[in-house]
Amino acid sequence: MKFLLDFITIYSQGVYFLLPLFGALLGIIVVLGLRIGYLEGWHFADSVYYALVCATSLGAGTLHPTERRTRWMTVAISLFGVLFVGLVVSIGLEAVSHAFRQARGVSAPIIP
Repeated sequence: MKFLLDFITIYSQGVYFLLPLFGALLGIIVVLGLRIGYLEGWHFADSVYYALVCATSLGAGTLHPTERRTRWMTVAISLFGVLFVGLVVSIGLEAVSHAFRQARGVSAPIIP
């Protein structure tokens, strides 16, 4: 139980520390999605859905851009999405590593 609480504490501190960066990346992703939706004639919800699906690399395929410039904007959304997801995963890995070190009472990284 202590491990889980340590993990949650460290993870939330990492997210809080990088919150401005997360907000900026998410804002850029949503704005690009809204711009694509405007140029393609999609509804607001469809535009936000498309941006978040592209950013997380799910690629559901329910919507797709037809114009050349909106395809390039989709590439930008994907790149920003990789940064966003990478930050979330890296914070999680660091939190797990730190929680393991605290549980074992060592300060050095765990070496197999």
